Amino acid sequence: MCPHDPACPSAEAPDREAARTLASHPEQGWSLLCNGVVLFEDTGELLPGGTAIAPHRPVVGAA
Repeated sequence: MCPHDPACPSAEAPDREAARTLASHPEQGWSLLCNGVVLFEDTGELLPGGTAIAPHRPVVGAA
């Protein structure tokens, strides 16, 4: 599905937010990622199968 090389993470992968943005609508507060995930500005997500992920803060790597 993803035409990028290397391919973007799948919608089921823990790092799914790392996929490239296909469409961005900041005025509406959402972006569509290459893997089909809709990412909202409050960090909530809507997965392609309809599962909603509650808003969360991104995990920052341990120092």
